[in-house]
Amino acid sequence: MEKEMIIVLDFGGQYNQLIARRVRECNVYCEVHPYNMGLDKIKEINPKGIIFTGGPNSVYSKDSALCEKEIFELGIPILGICYGSQLMSYMLGGKVETAPVSEYGKTEVDIDTSSVLFENVSPKTICWMSHTDYISQAPSDFKIVAHTPVCPVAAMENPARNLYAVQFHPEVMHTVEGIKMLSNFVYKVCKCTGDWKMASFVETTIKQIRERVGTGKVLCALSGGVDSSVAAVLLAKAVGKQLTCVFVDHGLLRKNEGDEVEAVFGPDGQYDLNFIRVNAQERFYSKLAGVEEPEQKRKIIGEEFIRVFEEEAKKIGAVDYLVQGTIYPDVIESGLGKSAVIKSHHNVGGLPDCVDFKEIIEPLRLLFKDEVRKAGLELGIPEYLVYRQPFPGPGLGIRIIGEVTAEKVHIVQEADFIYREEIAKAGVDKGLGQYFAALTNMRSVGVMGDERTYDYAIALRAVNTSDFMTAEAAQIPWEVLGKITSRIVNEVKGVNRVMYDCTGKPPATIEFE
Repeated sequence: MEKEMIIVLDFGGQYNQLIARRVRECNVYCEVHPYNMGLDKIKEINPKGIIFTGGPNSVYSKDSALCEKEIFELGIPILGICYGSQLMSYMLGGKVETAPVSEYGKTEVDIDTSSVLFENVSPKTICWMSHTDYISQAPSDFKIVAHTPVCPVAAMENPARNLYAVQFHPEVMHTVEGIKMLSNFVYKVCKCTGDWKMASFVETTIKQIRERVGTGKVLCALSGGVDSSVAAVLLAKAVGKQLTCVFVDHGLLRKNEGDEVEAVFGPDGQYDLNFIRVNAQERFYSKLAGVEEPEQKRKIIGEEFIRVFEEEAKKIGAVDYLVQGTIYPDVIESGLGKSAVIKSHHNVGGLPDCVDFKEIIEPLRLLFKDEVRKAGLELGIPEYLVYRQPFPGPGLGIRIIGEVTAEKVHIVQEADFIYREEIAKAGVDKGLGQYFAALTNMRSVGVMGDERTYDYAIALRAVNTSDFMTAEAAQIPWEVLGKITSRIVNEVKGVNRVMYDCTGKPPATIEFE
């Protein structure tokens, strides 16, 4: 099925994936591509619209990221955001300079509501600004449609050419009416119909997988988490017994999790799957011995995963495809286009260069986390599995700061179990996007039983998020945190201090490493 699409050209902005997420909320499919994507490729995709992202550079600097000027002549509607707005002005005859007064944070913007971009938007609205340069003079054929006291061109447009630009970020939640603006661009400017529905995605993906796999054998990397579980059921619907799910217990899972995964997907579970459990705890601990650097840990765990799968595939015989539960945030955070590599995900940037499979299938590669959950519900997966707490592929390996040992794994497993148990008992788990305990690499002096201790500190983390691209630290009731702290210190040997992480994303990531 030919679906309508908006493409986001990435100029290095930190919110590029969030723009795509917001467009998809409008039921329009959206992908992120590098800013220097060729015009021929754009013509081949034939998008309904293009969005330029923000970026860290100045358009007039020698290392600035510029697109081909001919992109403005394609007749495809374009929306420039932040750096993207300055780029549009700069390339079409306007002036961009260092702003006399930089703007950062929530800002009241005066809006011209006659603009189609601002239809049904308040004349004065709160937007998120983040810029040191500004458009001092719009191109001569553009109309200024928004301003602030210190930003003369907060938005501009040329409706005849379907070119629009905003200095602020409509994609972040701090821009109160940002989703209206993006919806206006998508529907009123780009004339999209909104055909991006999860039911059609599931149906189309199953059909595509059948055609792609044919009679081949498929091996699925099943961790028991949301992403790999949805990928496994999707593949089972598509190819049935041609699929074998391999669950690797790498010794870095949460307490009792290996047995729980086997209970759901194993021989006595509710799915008709070929299921193999590989207990490889000592193998992973051995590989990780002495390793402290987070990226190295991720890559070691990722490569060892693949090697285990290759070995199991050889036992099965002639396996053609490897299936992984890679999702879109994994792809983007592992580096896409102009974006920086934040961290390598074991199923993206952590893959070894040589993998002994004909092809890798990643059916969820273009979905955000909440879209994966919707796909799971469409597939009939029970809600308690679909809404299970997210868990990273490298597991506790990236929730243990520094070297990973069996002793440290036991400490964080016990602390995390207590944390999750008390959060559930208090009834505050329902609104949380993710919560877990991590073991810091810090040891400190304490007093227990009138004696000096010198033990580890546990860090607790809980965030509110819908898309896992941005997140805010959750405000857990103090009495709940107090009870959790008391239990961890008293029940977990080797811990004498508990801390709570109040940092959002950005600047932090949700996981510790």
